[in-house]
Amino acid sequence: MELQPAVTAALDQIAPRLRRAREKKGVTLAELHRSTGISTSTLSRLESGQRRPSLELLLPITAALGLPLDEIVSSPRVVDPRVPQVSARVDGRVLVPLTRHQGEPRAYKMTIPAEDKEPWLRKHAGYEWLYVLRGRLRLVLGDQDVVLGPGEAAEFDCQTPHWFGAAGRGSVEVLSLFGKQGERIHVRARTRS
Repeated sequence: MELQPAVTAALDQIAPRLRRAREKKGVTLAELHRSTGISTSTLSRLESGQRRPSLELLLPITAALGLPLDEIVSSPRVVDPRVPQVSARVDGRVLVPLTRHQGEPRAYKMTIPAEDKEPWLRKHAGYEWLYVLRGRLRLVLGDQDVVLGPGEAAEFDCQTPHWFGAAGRGSVEVLSLFGKQGERIHVRARTRS
């Protein structure tokens, strides 16, 4: 079975990431062998790219190094030909449109650099939903100042003075859904009694 180029590229990044992570932790191959039970030759071949990585090998290694698996393994970037993937840089932020149509609402994947930490409150027409994919997002909304982590979301009327940016040491990645129609777009689900 032939792998797609995006999958092959993602797999090719694992070997150097493993070596860098191990060296950064100051762990030798022999020490990693003792804590995982994986032979030093297998570990060496994994780090040199001579052996294909598998979850069976990567899970004990990342556990022994005290790392989340996604620090070593990144998802392959699969491009959907139906959605334009042309990114734009606006005030240091990278915006990738995720909606094909020109109407409302509009969806974006936004990457905010770590240096973007200085609040600059503004307001405008519209309603926005934010979902944090990676990193930590600081949201200043009127007199509220909150930090959101991966998997957390916020929604707000853009007429309220607001700003959002990075809250941690690294960049933050968010999904943004923006519409000018306010809460008319918003659907609330009710639980049955």
